[in-house]
Parts: sequence; structure tokens; C-alpha cells
Amino acid sequence: LRTLFPLHSLLPHHLPFIHLHWVVHAHKPHFMALHCQEFGGKNYEASMSHVDKFVKELLSSDAMKDYNRARVYLDENYKSQEHFTALGSFYFLHESLKNIYQFDFKAKKYKKVTGKEIYSDTLESTPMLEKEKFPQDYFPECKWSRKGFIRTRWCITDCAFDLVNIHLFHDASNLIAWETSPSVYSGIRHKALGYVLDRIIDQRFEKVSYFVFGDFNFRLDAKAVVETLCAKATMQTIRAADTNEVVKLIFRESDNDRKVMLQLEKKLFDYFNQDVFRDNNGTALLEFDRELSVFKDRLYELDISFPPSYPYSEDSSQGRQYMNTRCPAWCDRILMSHSAKELILKSENDEKIVIYDHIGPNVCMGDHKPVFLSFRIAAGAGKPIANVHKCCVVQ
Repeated sequence: LRTLFPLHSLLPHHLPFIHLHWVVHAHKPHFMALHCQEFGGKNYEASMSHVDKFVKELLSSDAMKDYNRARVYLDENYKSQEHFTALGSFYFLHESLKNIYQFDFKAKKYKKVTGKEIYSDTLESTPMLEKEKFPQDYFPECKWSRKGFIRTRWCITDCAFDLVNIHLFHDASNLIAWETSPSVYSGIRHKALGYVLDRIIDQRFEKVSYFVFGDFNFRLDAKAVVETLCAKATMQTIRAADTNEVVKLIFRESDNDRKVMLQLEKKLFDYFNQDVFRDNNGTALLEFDRELSVFKDRLYELDISFPPSYPYSEDSSQGRQYMNTRCPAWCDRILMSHSAKELILKSENDEKIVIYDHIGPNVCMGDHKPVFLSFRIAAGAGKPIANVHKCCVVQ
């Protein structure tokens, strides 16, 4: 079974069909999961009217003609600030797949998947998923945060697993992120991710393997990055005249006519040489990607071999250019439980079966580049050795 888990922060125009066609054609997945954050875009009140058309075109597109079953879950209820997450989860099943089941969390049993169904607005009443928005006190700086998660559970070839669409909290200020190592925002993300992981392995349901993928907003250790990039620079602090609050930091070379290397403001990270984030896929900066280390006993990730996925320019002619708003970072990730790692079939020859990469490196795809994971699951991989797993017995 070839499986593909792409993800993206999606506006109706952010994922041109040609790129989805390319991914499907190149990897020929039998089961495809697409997780989206900020569905409808950041101006969702104006853009949400385009979503239904986009979804219908996607389901009927040539790329998806061999997928005769689909489930689409869209949180479009933006008028409910208490629940709105702007998450979208798409699942496509190839016609060659037989006996695919999805878990009903209310009835606590699996149901066979047939046809194509779209669910939107009030997902809280949909028993085929669990959805939660993080409490507002997790991130009090942002009054109407849309951060949260959606969880679905599937059973394919006797293999049961959870797919969790997640959107964690961002860095509200580069200046605050720079103050401590790790940053206060990193701590907030750890709290939220820990909550999700505890939730999906609690005692309400049988424990299964899980994949968590979406916009984690993981950032590089800002203090360590700045100190490394500007090791030989002198820092100038600029304060507001009325409040004496720090509003800007300027790092200049000690010689070379005191050339400005970096300017740092609340929403400005202007480093003079963006190549450092692109050369060799930004490998030199991976040592500062530290947020996942807290969860190394609970989560596994394949080696990253693509450049930071955020923040790209939204200028259609600048597909490779980063915006000077944030330090580039690997925000978009596909993580899994250690048991899920064991489900992925290892290559028995020279064929590269497991692929973890990004989409559209030279094309404008919005401020995030989509990231995808393609792998094979061996038939019966979910069956314990001692006894047959009964996940797919319909009660």
C-alpha cells in the first residue's frame, strides 16, 4: 500500500492543480491524506465563499479520477470564535483499495468507507472525527487564535492508525523570541503539542499508531541563530521615545564600513544574506531546530532534506525568496509515533520507498511550502505477532 501524506496552509489559489497532479502522478498513492491550515486564507471571511467551489473542482479533477471514495472535513464556521480552527482535512481512497474503514468515535466502532462526502461548518457534531481548539489562555497575546487539531482514525489492510491535523502557535514577536533560549513561544507550543499527544493516547479508545502533521510553527532557536549569524557584529538597540521599549535591534559588522548584517523588529527579520537558509537545504541551521527534541521519546521524524518551509514570499514571481518577516524555519512537519515508524515498510532493494520532501521549490505556493511523506505499508503490518488485530471487525 503506497500512502501519501501531504500538507499545506491552503488558500484556494495556493495549491494549483498542476502541482497536485504532479504529486499524484509521481507517487501514485492508494491512500492520500491532505491536511490544510488556515483554510480559506487569513482573510477567511472574504475568501470562504471560494472554498466550496475549490473543493468540488478538486474532487472532480483529472488527477483524482481514480479515487472513488473521499472524505473532506472543513472547519468553515468562522462566526463561532469559540470553536473555529480553519482546519481542513482531505482523504482520498484509490479505487483499487478494498475494505477501508473509518472509526466512529461516538459509536466506538469502524464503518466501511463508501462514496464521497463533505462535512463543513459545525464539525463538533461529526462522530467520525475529534476536533478541539486550544483554550485561549494558552496564547493570551492572540485574542482570536484559530489554533487547534482534528483527529481521524482509519483501518487499512488490518492496520489501524490515527491521522492528526495540527496547527500550533506562532511567534508573535521576533524581539521576544530572541530574548531567551528556548523562547517563551517554544514553551507554549510544547504545552499545546503535549496536550494533543496526551489526548490521542488517553483511555477512551484503543491505542493505535499515529501520524501528526500540519503547521507546528516550530522555529529555530532565535537567540542561538542570531548569536551565530552575527558573532562578529556589534548590536545597536533602538527604543521608543515615549515608552523606552526596545523596538529595533541592528547588528553591524565591526569593520567593512559597519555594514548592516541583521535588522530585528517585532515582525522584521532582515538578514543580509538569504543564501544561508537555502544553501544545501539550510542544513547548517538544523542544529538550531530544537523544539522536537523535547518529544524524542514520543515522536519520530525522518531526516529533513529540504529547506525551511516558511516564510516564503507571496509574490508569484519570487518562488524561492523568503520574506523578511521571520527567521526561516521548518514550521511544516510530518511526525509519527514510534509504533507508526515500524509500520513503514523498509526498502528491500535500491528503490527509494520512503520520501520526505517539499513541493514546488521554485513556485509560489503561499507563505508555506507544502511538505509530504510518501511510504508503503506492508499488508498486515498492524497485526501484533501474538494475536490478530481486530480493528477492522465491524460491530
